[in-house]
Amino acid sequence: MRSALALAGVTMLVGSGLVVTTTSASAAPPATPGPALVAAADTALKEHSRDVRSSAKDRYAVHSSRRDAQGRGAVRYTRTYDGLRVYGGDVVIRTGADGDYAGSSVGLAAPLSLATTPKVSAAKARKAATTAFSGRITATGAAELFVDASSGTGRLAWETVVTGWAPDGQTPSKLHVISDALTGARIGSYDEIESVVGTGNSIYAGPVSIDTTLSGSTYSMIDPTRGNGRTCDMNNGTSTCTTFTDADNVWGTGAASNRQSAAVDAHFGAATTFDYFTNVHGRNGIFGNGTGVPSRVHYGNAYVNAFWDGAQMTYGDGTGNAKPLVALDVAGHEMSHGVTENVVPGGLTYSGESGGLNEATSDIFGNMVEFYANTPVDPGDYEVGEKIDIRGTGAPLRYMYNPTLDGSSHGCWSTSTNSLDVHYSSGVANHFFFNLAEGSGVTPYGTSPLCGSAPPVTGIGREKAEKIWFRALDAYFVSNTRYVNTAQPTNTARMHTLSAATDLYGLCSTEYKAVMAAWTAVNVTGTESCAANDFTVAVAPATVTIDPGTSATATVTTTVIRGTAETVTFSTGPLPAGVSVSFSPSSVTAGGSTTVTVTAAATAGSGTVPITVVGTAPSVARTTTLNVTVNGLPGCSGSNGTDVPIADNSTVESTIVISGCAATPSTTSKVEVHIVHTYIGDLVVSLIAPDGSVYTLHNRSGGSTDNIDQTYTVNLSSEVANGAWRLRVQDAASLDTGYLNSWSLNL
Repeated sequence: MRSALALAGVTMLVGSGLVVTTTSASAAPPATPGPALVAAADTALKEHSRDVRSSAKDRYAVHSSRRDAQGRGAVRYTRTYDGLRVYGGDVVIRTGADGDYAGSSVGLAAPLSLATTPKVSAAKARKAATTAFSGRITATGAAELFVDASSGTGRLAWETVVTGWAPDGQTPSKLHVISDALTGARIGSYDEIESVVGTGNSIYAGPVSIDTTLSGSTYSMIDPTRGNGRTCDMNNGTSTCTTFTDADNVWGTGAASNRQSAAVDAHFGAATTFDYFTNVHGRNGIFGNGTGVPSRVHYGNAYVNAFWDGAQMTYGDGTGNAKPLVALDVAGHEMSHGVTENVVPGGLTYSGESGGLNEATSDIFGNMVEFYANTPVDPGDYEVGEKIDIRGTGAPLRYMYNPTLDGSSHGCWSTSTNSLDVHYSSGVANHFFFNLAEGSGVTPYGTSPLCGSAPPVTGIGREKAEKIWFRALDAYFVSNTRYVNTAQPTNTARMHTLSAATDLYGLCSTEYKAVMAAWTAVNVTGTESCAANDFTVAVAPATVTIDPGTSATATVTTTVIRGTAETVTFSTGPLPAGVSVSFSPSSVTAGGSTTVTVTAAATAGSGTVPITVVGTAPSVARTTTLNVTVNGLPGCSGSNGTDVPIADNSTVESTIVISGCAATPSTTSKVEVHIVHTYIGDLVVSLIAPDGSVYTLHNRSGGSTDNIDQTYTVNLSSEVANGAWRLRVQDAASLDTGYLNSWSLNL
């Protein structure tokens, strides 16, 4: 996705589980893949379908391919399922210099398995999408049915693109709205227009050299050496842009009052960012195909913003048209979003932790562009937007050495990081990168604190740190990569940067160990080890299901990955009440296996819990996860998935019959209800016990909110379990209708 750097940026996300999909249609396509590399990757994709969580209904298309200087290949694929685009289904296949399979990256936790027939119509999804738009709508596109797998599991969804102008009347908006195709509930949204909020005399970088084009006796601000990227003047409007021209090829005065000065900054920023990615990372410009980036300056009237729209940069002139937002790190930040969205299909999902990684990638490379330029007026630092003064206090927008200084960013990962705005969840990766490059503690650029009891970090320098981050982005990251990922533990920034460090500098090299230490210093921990003797542990099957009073078994295997095989002793993490675990044998020599037996007592509660299986050797401990599902008591639960229409001012019922339940209903019995309705403030929902007792679950609350998807806890201990239980739904007002989708009862 794109970026939003300004305080008043137009990106808004609803919820944290989102998002979708497309790289802007106006963006240049990736470079043409090499046939030999693609053929090798195609073969690996087929032979290792299990690694990429492939299903019989999956199909793949090449997005891009790339070889590095050592001849190693990375081919990216997009995925469809039953003919539908899968967002979050992208795959990276890596090959060695010899063409053999060298690993993969995948965001899915398991192969997709879902129905692809929607219950909510495209027309209804399209209509609902318009209510999410703030501003003036000029067009609403058709709703597209797709599979949203951004969370690691798939769900059927609609994407509708609503185009128009933001409430300020100057910022263009292209809002992608995502809704559940079975319930109509809004999943989230993102705006495709992302904001930051000769010789040239620039405003921020001082005197600089810029490449221009001479035609006759007139020079034009068109860069012939970098894909003809041009810089043009919007004349403080929002539509027409005129390429800057000059008679003597000396541009600007360095003062904002001269219209050419801001253009010099923008032109210089586009050229420097192009050169940075080409010369440092071997990428042919922003889009990977040598195409230049257009830059538009003097946009709007007193427009305190700048934005990247997938194909070009646009800069406003700031408050009073006196402070154009054309600083070098802003240009580098925004155009780095162009790199991210062209490398990773659709970009890193623009919400939560993956969105934070998206923003951090632009902060990292924006700052590295500043260091690369090495201008005396705007030297490199680890601050973001320090020149443009959006806040009016002289303070930068973000601080990489201590992200918490902005008052909102996380400098240490926590379980709440995923719920932050992406500009603040980016702080964890920004802090990691600073520690990796410069080290923790007192540095020439600021003091970097440690998280918790983490040990100090010794930096490896910017040159190595930036190459590790780019290698991870280029060959490992997929759209839903996160800091911590329990559903897919290998799809994390820590794992991918360690793999990148291994590729560039070797396993357990100084650089590898620095990556480990820098992530630990921001509270993103892992189980990797550089111990001389090391092993892995795995369990199959990964999930077991048992009834109360019964047992099930699984096999735990160990594999030596380095050094000498040591004795591994098995144990577990905390266990739920009523569940016990034993191992036979209790210890093995690494390379051996054991049988784990899971037993549920007759009184064990129902539900699914992850159990941590621990293998401990003298040198290192390794873990894996066994998911255990304990069924409810026989006959004490039930469900009804039959749709029941709910007309205006009507009352409907659905029945579940409980029989053979020997238990007394619990004080915390559960009633799970799924109702599709466009105004739940109309609804009264009640549970009717076999004896006629009424338990009100929902009583006309929620106003205009769509749909009920909720589990209610009810004290049913005074009831007899067996008999007909009814869910009663009353529509108590006119206009809005819907249907009871399903409900379940667990006594």
